[in-house]
Amino acid sequence: MNPPKTDARRHHDPEVRGFASDNYAGTHPEVLAALALANGGHQVAYGEDAYTENLQQVIRSHFGPTAEAFPVFNGTGANVVALQAVTDRWGAVICAESAHINVDECGAPERVGGLKLLTVPAPDGKLTPELIDRQAYGWDDEHRAMPQVVSIAQATELGTVYTPEEIRALCEHAHAHGMKVHLDGSRLANAAATLDVPMRTLTNAAGVDILSLGGTKNGALFGEAVVVLNQDAVSHMKHLRKLSMQLASKMRFVSVQLEALLARDLWLRNAGHANEMAQRLAEGVRAVHGVEILYPVQANAVFARLPHDVSERLQKRFRFYFWDEAAGDVRWMCAFDTTEDDVDAFLAALKEEMAR
Repeated sequence: MNPPKTDARRHHDPEVRGFASDNYAGTHPEVLAALALANGGHQVAYGEDAYTENLQQVIRSHFGPTAEAFPVFNGTGANVVALQAVTDRWGAVICAESAHINVDECGAPERVGGLKLLTVPAPDGKLTPELIDRQAYGWDDEHRAMPQVVSIAQATELGTVYTPEEIRALCEHAHAHGMKVHLDGSRLANAAATLDVPMRTLTNAAGVDILSLGGTKNGALFGEAVVVLNQDAVSHMKHLRKLSMQLASKMRFVSVQLEALLARDLWLRNAGHANEMAQRLAEGVRAVHGVEILYPVQANAVFARLPHDVSERLQKRFRFYFWDEAAGDVRWMCAFDTTEDDVDAFLAALKEEMAR
């Protein structure tokens, strides 16, 4: 059979690369192949399909025999659903000021999820038991939202990575106060690759109750999952997912992508490569006089400070974002498809603009 004709045309130059976000990357070919494999014929909608059923076994191979995955459309949806699942209507979530749920989700956890975020300053993006204690009080005070959850990100918004011991200490501290722990794992694969540990070491083995598991930033077309690690911590997940508008009718196309990433080692290959490119970029940046790297480069992000005019000129050649425009801070992200040539071309451009 001849392939179907289409009027679709390519509207971009596939040779153009940037360092703005790992979301800018396309879809990994193995994920695209899995999507084609899942296409054709009819499968039951709303998660009662064979691909979503098989995903549960894949998830349990990574996160233990009681783990259960609930595929969703996107990361913000995963976070909102997960946080609602472990809070009451009067509940609050302790998180870092720089956390994605606080800074980059348009108020969705509060406006859509009905949650109160209790933030604390975390200079390197990482919470500690001492920082948690700044907001962990007032459980019997009806005038204050009740702290019920500690939310951390792995890797953090600043590209730093918690060790397994640090996560375990946070979980033990939170649980001792009767609170649950949520982990925003949009870049969990990058953290696991950096530490050379299984993802379970950073999640259920450390005491995390519920996980937002990323796919899009690591080679998927779209789709993440809420992974319930502690079944006693949540209830009515299916209803929450639907209520939050995160129930995909053709869920097989979300599930098969996560299966393609997780069933073997594609998740690790993609994340490890992105991390290696970030290290290559950081090494080159350190050799450029007048550019300062702001945080340890532990995943696939490089945060730097350089003259504002240099950044503006460089942005015309390679797209990236200011992190703190007033201070001149920028963020450069690497992805699964970033090449050594991409990094070297960017470094050459950086050197040229710094020399002007």
